[in-house]
Amino acid sequence: MSRPPSLSPAAAGRSVRPLDATDRQILSELIKDARMSMRSLAERLHISRASAYARVGRLVTDGVITGFSARIAHERAGLGTSAYVSLTIEQNSWREVSAHLGRLPYVEHVSRLGADFDVLVLVRAPDNAAMRVLVVDSNQAIPSVRSTRTMPDLYEFAGPGAVGRSPGRREA
Repeated sequence: MSRPPSLSPAAAGRSVRPLDATDRQILSELIKDARMSMRSLAERLHISRASAYARVGRLVTDGVITGFSARIAHERAGLGTSAYVSLTIEQNSWREVSAHLGRLPYVEHVSRLGADFDVLVLVRAPDNAAMRVLVVDSNQAIPSVRSTRTMPDLYEFAGPGAVGRSPGRREA
């Protein structure tokens, strides 16, 4: 018996197939170095190359791995000013707002939230002037945006992430 699409594991935010410890190790290694060869990956995990190829292929096919990318030093790339911008929007205007945000320069990430505000946008701009143009002229010009709040990012770092941790287990 099939479940309605809204109740399927993938729709509920779970992978179609459960990830085992080796799958999580593969993800962890590829997050560190997406250019790693299958040979190096297999050696680090003490598995055969054929197993590494098969597992990575399955993770791609299942949609767990959605792409491979480079991490950049934003300041060295000319994007030295970062801020989170919260938006409060009118009810039922998410499509309009998200479409507008998707066309703006310097917008790195957009999340719709259940909070005191509706949308959180990560912006990386060359300088404060570019940030001001984006926030004041672009975001506040969207008719369904009721208010914005800009929070400058003074310091950031990447945490360990959730990959490699056992499901249901919290680590201190």
